[in-house]
Order: sequence, then structure tokens, then C-alpha cells
Amino acid sequence: MSRWMIACLLAVVGADAPNGRSEISESPITAADREHWSFRPLARPEVPVVKDAGWCRNPIDRFVLAKLEAAGLSPSLAADKLMLIRRVTYDLTGLPPTPSQVDEFVRDEAADAYERLIDRLLASPAYGERWAQHWLDLARFAETDGFEHDYERPNAWRYRDWVIDALNRDVPLDEFVRLQIAGDELLPGDAAAAIATGFLLCGPDMPDINDQDERRHSFLNDMAGTVGAVFLGLQVGCAQCHDHKFDPISQADFYRLRAFFEPAEIFKDHPIELASPGATKSQGDRIAQFRKLEDEIGEVENIVRQRLRIENPDFQPKPSDLVKAFSDVEKKRHSAATAALTKLKNDSQLPPIPLARVMFEKSARTKPSRVMIRGDFRRPGPEVSPAFPRIVNATKLEVIGPSSGSPTTGRRSQFAQWLTRPDHPLTTRVLANRLWQLHFGKGLIGTPSDFGLMGDAPTHPELLDWLACELAAPRVESRESRVEATTRAWSLKRMHKLMLTSATYCQASGQRSAVSGQQKTPTQALSTLDSRLSTDPDNRLLSRMNRQRLDGETIRDAMLFATDRLSPRSGGPGVRPPLPAELVNTLLKNQWDVSPDEEDHRRRSVYLFVRRNLRYPLFEAFDRPDSNASCPRRNRSTIAPQALILLNSEFSHATARDLAARVVATSGSDPAKQVDLAYRRTLARSPDPDELRLALDFLAGPSDLADLCLALFNLNEFVYVD
Repeated sequence: MSRWMIACLLAVVGADAPNGRSEISESPITAADREHWSFRPLARPEVPVVKDAGWCRNPIDRFVLAKLEAAGLSPSLAADKLMLIRRVTYDLTGLPPTPSQVDEFVRDEAADAYERLIDRLLASPAYGERWAQHWLDLARFAETDGFEHDYERPNAWRYRDWVIDALNRDVPLDEFVRLQIAGDELLPGDAAAAIATGFLLCGPDMPDINDQDERRHSFLNDMAGTVGAVFLGLQVGCAQCHDHKFDPISQADFYRLRAFFEPAEIFKDHPIELASPGATKSQGDRIAQFRKLEDEIGEVENIVRQRLRIENPDFQPKPSDLVKAFSDVEKKRHSAATAALTKLKNDSQLPPIPLARVMFEKSARTKPSRVMIRGDFRRPGPEVSPAFPRIVNATKLEVIGPSSGSPTTGRRSQFAQWLTRPDHPLTTRVLANRLWQLHFGKGLIGTPSDFGLMGDAPTHPELLDWLACELAAPRVESRESRVEATTRAWSLKRMHKLMLTSATYCQASGQRSAVSGQQKTPTQALSTLDSRLSTDPDNRLLSRMNRQRLDGETIRDAMLFATDRLSPRSGGPGVRPPLPAELVNTLLKNQWDVSPDEEDHRRRSVYLFVRRNLRYPLFEAFDRPDSNASCPRRNRSTIAPQALILLNSEFSHATARDLAARVVATSGSDPAKQVDLAYRRTLARSPDPDELRLALDFLAGPSDLADLCLALFNLNEFVYVD
């Protein structure tokens, strides 16, 4: 009998049980279940022996070359320096290299020139701004709730800024993960650690729903499903209503995982104590008073809510219903606390109390967690305790209850510690694969958030395990690797450098091929390319580099960067540049109030306001996800609106005019010099003779330099990186 049939039978049994309180019955985890590649214990594989060892720059290349040689293929020649600096600069910073940076790198003949280039890029603040967007896609970050009203979240930006800062500081990845799960428990009183837990609260929400129990149930389910997908690479959310159809994850497993997060208050912006010039010594006292008043208000409302439900169990009181039901004493108590809280918030003599959407547990006491029969929040089933998913808990490690006097349950901190064990078979593999995917365009696993039975098998399983081990417990490979020696575990920047300095990453994407270090003739090169395309059409064996299209955010930033007008401002609430008039006319009042400072309109795309129900047009055309669900890999479509918006939008025309003005100011009135600089600022290279002739002929006609700049922004070469 299949797991799915068993799940259906159990669901029927649970549905018929009195009060929904049946005992938990679930299929045991078998040895066969643990044989799936992703559930096997993590072990560092031996680096393979290859024939053409001279091609290899570090162990990554040996794993790749072993597969190529077995298939009778050879890798491509290395990309030239122009191609390489453009590729790696976009990759790490989301911005193009400047003409002077290109010249400096091309002239630098030192053996470590490329490594120093990588070091400079990793040290740039632009690195965190670029790589934060990848993580925010996973976190489903937005600054509004979504759904019909799409209410704003005025403090959501704090989490975005935390991610950028953490990446720039190279916070170890295990700590990066732990803080987002349980920063408030692991570092009590640390505002930044609390803000990190905003990861759990990024999802969409429906605050105006009639039944607040349903609201909480849906939000917690989304939270647990996202944690399972992002960190474990398992679609645990499929087990909300029944046992997973294919993976060894029961419905009880899902609700045990959800139980880690249930004790927290999840729908409030909580006060945090920031160490800043605006903070005062009394800030901590004000925050304590803030929480005391909130507790007072909540206690009165809960008393009335429970009384109303006793009178009518099906009644879901709204705030206005509570006010009407207050007794005189309750009304006086509630009004006094509300007035005091309002005064505390709006005291003009003191700096505002900083707020953030963070996880917060009032105490170690909490209601029991339950399995919800068929996923229905109105049908609580048997009680469950927090527990690690059985399929990745072969040692049956148990969650310990809170110690005496503990301020919180301590559940999430235990989950965070378990999740980041160096030998964890899923977390390490998932993180290593995500990094590989972002550098190479495709992961070693093509389904980066599904390592289960229905996900893809790894193309290079030994390489994936080697990278996972290297991530969690790096070892110096000094004899063959030119990567900076370090024994620091979980360093993301170290893993960047390891991958970027590999010969695999430095391959060309075109028709060149390497055999014993010799360049082939054009006919031979074409023959070799045909062989690769026929043997490995999807480049699963990595015999060449994948061309990658820039995403919408990078296209916008690159256009502004080319004009020298990209604002260096960073942080703070999301900004709102002007939108096309035809779009503004469809919006509700105050849905997109344009930021008053024009310089903010030219800030990096990561700082633009993220509204779930309204994506910035350029981003939407180039496949930005809607942030209602975790996005492990963006779509890469080719559709007509992309060409139309790049050619016809007011942003494109204004940016083209700005670039033309910058070119003239720098190169003077010589048309040839103008064309050369326009090419270098957009494509990181000079035009070839034919391109220069065509551009000069173009300028000699009725068109002007701004038209040429607009044409360059619309080139395939501008939007794609080889």
C-alpha cells in the first residue's frame, strides 16, 4: 500500500474520531527511505584522479573534469579577461565594471590579478546589496501584507537591511541561519539578532480576516513550509492536510515542525532597543513600559473575547465588537492603557521607540500544539510536541523543555542548533547547491528547494557532498588551490572565491575548446561545440559556461550606473520612484506615494519599495517573483514586453539622455570618442571597426547620441552576460 493510500485512510480515521482527538498513526521511517541520496549521511568524498590535471585549478575542477572525460568531452578554453571581469563583477555586485577597472585588470599581468579582483568585489558594499536580493527571494520579503488590502508594513525594511549588513560582514552561514530562526532566544536583548527573525515573518498575511484563528493557522503553516523548503530543501508544506504523497514526511511531522514556532507572537511590530545616536539611557525603560501597556490591553481584550465565545462559540469578534462588550471596569482599564501607550509612542520630547516585525515569546508557557485534521484549523486532533523531522533525525535527538526560570520555550534555538550541525545531510547540501546555482546559472540539483523523491537527482553528487563538507568544515587545499588559505568554517565569501577561481567557472561560453592547452581552428572548434551540444545539450556536465540573462533589478542598476548617477544612499524604508501614468491611473489612493527626494529615485533596486500587489514594471517584465511564496530560482522568460519596456519606457529614455550627457562631458565633441565611451560604459568594451562605422553613420543622420545610448541599452549583449 502506498504512503498516499495510507494517508487517506488515516485522514478518514482522524475525521471520524470523537472531537478529532485520535491517536497519531503514521508510517515508520524505513531503511529504504534513508537510502535516498539526500538523506544519506554527509561524508567528504575523495577528489577524483583525472587525465588532464593541468587544466584544474582547484578540486572543483577535478570533479567536473572526471565527468567530462568519462563522456568523451573536453572543457572550453578560459574566457578572455574582458569577458571574465564583466562576468564576475555582475555576479558579485550586480553592477558592471567601470572602463578604468577594465583597463586596470586587462593590463595587470600578475598571477594573482584575478584573485585580487575577486577580493575587491567581495569587500565592496555593493556585494551585500546584490546577494541580499537572492536571499530576499527565498524569504518572500515584501513591505506589505498582500491580499485585497495589501496593508503596508512600515518596519519590514529592517530585515532587508540586516541581510545586507550580515552578508557584507561575512557572518558565518551557520550563524546567519541560526539568527533568522532564533536570534531573539540565542542573543537576548540584541536588537540585530531579533530583527534577523524577520525571515520567519516575511510571508503574506490577511489581517482583516474575520477569523483570527484561521489567520494564525495559515500564517504558521506558511512559516513552517518555508523553513522546510529554504533550509531543508523539502516540501514539508505538502503535509499540512495529509501525509506527503511521495516523501517520508507525515502530517504529524509537519505539525511537530510547526510547533517550534507556535509560542511566538507573530502579528505585532515589537519595540527593539537600538544602539544608535538617537537612543537614550531611558530607551530600555520606555520599551519595558511599552510592553507592559500592550500586555494590559491584550489581557482585557482576551477576557472579553473569551466571554463572547462562551456565549456563542461560532462568533469571531472584531475589535469593534470587543469595545461594545466591555464592562465599565474593562472599558476604563482598556482606555487608560491605550491612552498611555499612545502618549508613549508620540512623545515629541523623546526619539520614537524603534519597532520591528520580529519573533517574540512572552514566557516559557505555551498552549499545546495539535495536528489539524485534514489541515482544518477548526478540527484540532491529537497533541504533538516539537520534534525534528524523523527522516533526518536518525539518532532520534529529542527537544528539551524549558528550564526553570527560562524566559522563552527555547524551542527555536534548539531547532536552529540542530539545523546548522556540520554533519547535517540536508542544510549543508542545500546551501552549497544554492550558491552553485547562483554562480553557474543552474544548480547541481535542478530543484533547489526540493531534495525529495520528486526532485531532480544531482548531476555531480560527489562534488555536491565535497562542497557541503567544505562549507561546514573547510580544509586548506594549498597544494593545488590558489584560494586564500583559511580554516574558518561556514564562510560564504570563502566559498565564493573557491567557486569563482575554479577553471570550471572561468570557461568561455562560446565555441572555443581546450585540449592540451591548444586553441582549435574554427572548423575544429565548431565540431567540438557540436559534439558538446549533441552529447550534453543542457550543459549538465559543465563543458562550457552558461550565458545568463540579467534580472530586472540588475538591468535597472546597470543603466543608472552607466550614467554615473546611481545613488550611493543605502538602508531605510523602501523608496518609490515615479511610475508610468497609465499604471498610476489604476491604483488606489496612497498605494504608491512617490518619494519626494529625487535622488532616492536613483537608489539601487534592492531599496525600492516592495509591494506584493504591485511590482515595479521593469522588474515584473523581467520575471521578478511576486513574494507570496519562497522563490528558489527565478524564471528566465523572453517575452515582447521586455523589449517594449527597454525601448519605450520613460525610464529608458531619461537614462539614455543622462548617459549621452555623461559621455559628452567626459569625451568632448569627437563622435568617435563618444561612441567608444558609450560602448565601454554599457558593454565594458570598445566597438569593433564595423560597429564604430555603423554608429558614426547613425549619428551623422537625424538621430542623436541619446538614441545611440538607448540602442546600446537594448542590445542583447547588454542584457546577457557570457
